[in-house]
Order: sequence, then C-alpha cells, then structure tokens
Amino acid sequence: MLTKNRFSFKEVILWTRHEIPFFLIYPALVTYLYANHDIFPFHIPWTPMAIIGTAVAFLVGFQNNAAYGRIWEARKIWGGIVNNSRNFGMKVQDLVRSGPKDLSKEQLRKVHTSLIYRHIGWLTALRHAMREARPWEIQNLKRTNQEWNSKIVIPEHQNTLQHDLTDYLPLSELDYVLSKKNKATTILYLQSRHLRKLKEEGLIWEFAYLEFQKVLEEFFNLQGKSERIKNFPYPRQYTTITFFATWSFLILLPLGIIPQFISLAHTNAIENSTLEPIFIWLSVPFCAIVSWVFHTMERIGRIGENPFEGTPNDVPISQISRGIEIDLRQQLNEDSKSIPEPFAEDHHVQM
Repeated sequence: MLTKNRFSFKEVILWTRHEIPFFLIYPALVTYLYANHDIFPFHIPWTPMAIIGTAVAFLVGFQNNAAYGRIWEARKIWGGIVNNSRNFGMKVQDLVRSGPKDLSKEQLRKVHTSLIYRHIGWLTALRHAMREARPWEIQNLKRTNQEWNSKIVIPEHQNTLQHDLTDYLPLSELDYVLSKKNKATTILYLQSRHLRKLKEEGLIWEFAYLEFQKVLEEFFNLQGKSERIKNFPYPRQYTTITFFATWSFLILLPLGIIPQFISLAHTNAIENSTLEPIFIWLSVPFCAIVSWVFHTMERIGRIGENPFEGTPNDVPISQISRGIEIDLRQQLNEDSKSIPEPFAEDHHVQM
C-alpha cells in the first residue's frame, strides 16, 4: 500500500513511459499523411467517435469500480482479522486460567504463549498463501511493474513458509502443517484441538471454551473470504473486452480528431496563414493526452483486480500481520528486543 498521500506526476509518467511514444508518434504520422499527402480517403465523423468513447469510458469505469470493490473488501477482511486477533489475545490471557492442576505462573505463561504463537503461525501461513502466484495475475507482465518489484521487497518472496513458521510452531506441529495443502486451515484445527484439551484439563471452563470456538469460527470465515478474492479472478470476459475496446478506440481516435483539426484550420477564419500548419499539428498532443488518460485508467483497473499480488496499491497483508504479532507479543510482556520490528517501507510502499 502506498503510504504517501499521492503518486507524483513524474511517477505516473515513468509508469506509462513505454506507451507514451506510441501515443505521440502514431497521431503525428496520421497528421502528416492527412495534411501533406491526403492518403487517407475517409474521415471518421465525430459523432460515432464520441459514442465509442462514451462506451469505452463506461467499460473502464465499470472495471475500475469492480477492482476498487475487490481491494476495499480485502481491506475490510484483513481489518476483521486485526480486530479478532486482538480479541483472541485478550481471551487467551483472561479466560485460560490455572485450574485443578494448579499451574504455576510460568507454566500458565507457556500455555498462553503456545496459543498466541500458533495464532501468529496462522497469520503467517495465510499471508504466504495470499502471495502465491495465480495464472490470471498479470502484475509481472509489464516492464514497469517488474521495475517496481525490483525496488520493493515482498517478505513472502524472501523467505519460505517453513522458515517463517519455525519460530511459532513446535517441530511436530510444523511437520504436520507442512504436509497439508491448506496450511492455514490446518493450524486452526490444531488450535481448536489444543483448546479442547485445555477444557478437558479444566484450564478453560465451558462458557469460555464456547467463546474461543466462536473466535475460531470467525477466523475460518475471514480466511475463506480472503481465499475467495485470491482464488476467484475478476471475470476475464470483462477484462478482455475492456482492453480491446480501449485499444480499438485509441487506434481510431486520431482518424476522428485529426480531420476535425484540419477542417477547422481550413474553414475557420484564421487570418494569419502561417498559423494554419501549427493549428493542424496541435491535434498530436491532444490525441496523445486523450489516449494516455484512457490507457492509464484501463491499466489501473487491471492492476487493481488482484489485491494480494504485492503492488504498491494492494492490501499490505505482510505489514498487517506483523502489526498483529507485535501487539500480541507485547501483551505477553516479552522482551522488546525479541519482538520483531515492522517490515521496512520501500519507496513509501508497505507490503
């Protein structure tokens, strides 16, 4: 997620710089052929161009709204994970108490730590699952997106899941979790079994156990919602038709705009004839600006479809997970030196 309040104009231009030469050279070529050689025997009337442009604008707007909806829903889901994680940490410390076994403070602390660390392991497994590549994710296909990826560090791409889980799960549980396809779900099952064991040992009374089960149920729900966004792509038919409609409009745009400029230059009362060729060539920057706006908006919609890829505008699930970990471990009164720092920002981007 981008943390500064806006992209600079320079960054936007750099992001789209590979397309900008086409937006300038193509209308310049068409203008030259129209003005000097009259090679094109037909002019596209402005009315159908306006209709096509309006249709493309609706398609691009629909795509951007849908993409933003997916990002916003993902952010609400992970906001729910934050709130329920804090709720879980509170219940662990206040509802898991010494029972008939009369545990010492140190033994009870170990029980609390085991539950909290297993939850952090669940967060770790879930964020790694959300960062796994899917065939329809296209972030790395563009050269400028690849440049962004070379500048920022995605934590899940730096370490393996096994490496990151080592600090939170005992070896026996770690091997069991890694043997399953859905690691996050497996960790929640282990958490539920541990809580049931604590209830049987009298460390959790019946009502408290039901409260814990409600929290775990909510974690299952939030995980499923997050997986739904990750595993169900924005429908390809909408993306494809928007992409081809946009580029069809951009190809036709000079054929509609440039004749209008030429006609105005020839027919309007331009007293100074030396201004006529200058006026004709004004169509080039005008076409370039319109083309750039339509292309940039269409591209923004495409990169916003998948909010967990790791782009600058995606949901910063790594930072959210680390923030939860810091909160929970501080409430365990751990030494501040043993608690990890938040992930560093690269180029004002949280991962």
